[in-house]
Amino acid sequence: MDASQFKDLNPSPRVLLGPGPSMVHPRVLRAMATPLVGYLDPEFLAVMNETQQLLRYVFQTKNELTLPISGTGSAGMEAALCNLIEPGDDVLIAVNGFFGERMVEMARRYGANVDRLDRPWGEIFDPGEIEQHLAQKKYKLLAFVHAETSTGALQSNVQDITAAAHRRGAFVVMDCVTSLGGAPVQVDDWDVDVAYSGTQKCLSCPPGLAPITVNARARDFLRARKTPVGNWYLDLTLIEKYWGSERTYHHTAPITLNYALREGLRIVAEEGLAARFARHRANAEMLWAGLEEIDLPPFVPLKHRLPSLTTCALSPRLDDLGGRKRLLDDYNIEIAGGFGQLKGKIWRIGLMGFGSRRENIALLLSALRKLMS
Repeated sequence: MDASQFKDLNPSPRVLLGPGPSMVHPRVLRAMATPLVGYLDPEFLAVMNETQQLLRYVFQTKNELTLPISGTGSAGMEAALCNLIEPGDDVLIAVNGFFGERMVEMARRYGANVDRLDRPWGEIFDPGEIEQHLAQKKYKLLAFVHAETSTGALQSNVQDITAAAHRRGAFVVMDCVTSLGGAPVQVDDWDVDVAYSGTQKCLSCPPGLAPITVNARARDFLRARKTPVGNWYLDLTLIEKYWGSERTYHHTAPITLNYALREGLRIVAEEGLAARFARHRANAEMLWAGLEEIDLPPFVPLKHRLPSLTTCALSPRLDDLGGRKRLLDDYNIEIAGGFGQLKGKIWRIGLMGFGSRRENIALLLSALRKLMS
């Protein structure tokens, strides 16, 4: 083989303003150049401890079982479900977008009897309707998406939803892949049993890790399961032995990605959660106002909009694929189209973490005006 045919990597300097991955903070990229150590090296164990401490801060929890799953956000979703589900369990999943649909598919594969509570894509759920549905049978768990990446809708009243589920004896699983680090996520105050996320959104890290946190209620169940967890790699009863005091080998941790996550979380802590949330909200409002001015109105009503991911209704003056191709080719800007029920109807624009900056918004709006002219 002629190795000279394979050139050095030199990707275009994209401005990543889609639903993920988001732009990686330069400090995170530098952290990834840190030399490797072994997965049981005392210095890496210290990194693990610090990462867990920082994750608890971002999740706003004291949960001991808080760690990054080796895998993307979908691995976090699967870990949350497979650890709580045993074959034959009755499960209720609130579906108002693509990732609620994915939860349904995963839960069924683990042998759950899945009931759906559906809302049109772009809407959110009322706690009362969830409690009314929970009253219909003895559900093992309720799962829902806090920040639906396919629609840009942010589920409010989480504390009321979890209270309703717990009154009925159900565990609560919450997807916060696109909200963690960009909008308030208060695991302890909201009494969420299991929450999971991804590193490639508001944490400004590469894809490849899925932070997850499990409270004492759910952890007690894990230790008392009647059947083994249906997925060996994502079995938290095994993984916690590596991340806990035992330090028992489970799998080779992705050292470099853990360096990246530690640095990304350190940046979040330096900014402070309140300031970070305010920045995401202010920048989202700047984008929303600009989109309204150029006849690309936000798809989700104002009170339910997710600051880190905006969907806008497409104008008849714009071609979906052609418009996004022009943004990429002419301006190096990446955004995404809709999928599922919203394919061809919306665009999805991410302002997440390091990418949530006013200069990015000004660049995008300027480019969109050119496209609309």
